[in-house]
Amino acid sequence: MDYDSLRGEHDSVVRDGVAFEAYRRPGDLIDSGHPQIVSYATEIAGAGSDRDKALRLYYAVRDGVRYDPYNTPMKREAYRASTTLAAGHGYCVNKAGLMAALCRASGIPARVGYADVRNHMTTKRLAELMGSDVFYYHGYTDVWLEGRWVKATPAFNKELTDRFGLKPLDWDAASDSIYHPFDLSGRRHMEYLAYRGVFADIPFDEIRGAFRHYYPRMARQQEEMALGGDFGAEGAAEAARS
Repeated sequence: MDYDSLRGEHDSVVRDGVAFEAYRRPGDLIDSGHPQIVSYATEIAGAGSDRDKALRLYYAVRDGVRYDPYNTPMKREAYRASTTLAAGHGYCVNKAGLMAALCRASGIPARVGYADVRNHMTTKRLAELMGSDVFYYHGYTDVWLEGRWVKATPAFNKELTDRFGLKPLDWDAASDSIYHPFDLSGRRHMEYLAYRGVFADIPFDEIRGAFRHYYPRMARQQEEMALGGDFGAEGAAEAARS
């Protein structure tokens, strides 16, 4: 597959050609009908409007599921929303899938989208493993609220952003939450380069293939096992030295 040809300027290209109803139903990886997903969504979302529920779910996923790019193996099961919830950690792709599953379990249509971003604030180890400062297929969640799609990016938990010296990514469920371009010290943080489309379910095979293409060293290790390590501790140590 020519993965570069899948990059585009627009953030709303429906790559899988599904009808809107698919954003309400369980998928294979966005398994919103799983008992643990339903139970957790019911507990967290509570009563009120869809916006109220989505806000509670966002902060639960952002801060209750630790951001960890090292310990999600490149296995289909590891990307299932119920698996991510049970593990208590994930990175942008499977955390976005979990957010979408919890929204659907709460009666709110949701889908997942992907972008290529240049991350100027990664750790030395992760940059070496990737061989790049571009994060291909960065994942976010599109949530259907008041008749339109609103982006939510529940990736970095607040504890992690505090350790890295970054602004926590807040959300008001009315405007898009996307990464800040600068950190608290005014240094360049995140830059959006291109979009990869939106999907009703996590396109695992495509993402795995793209990682093999763009990050061959890291992908080999991910497919053998999780990489292991403490991303937060690495970032805190590097921030302290800078």
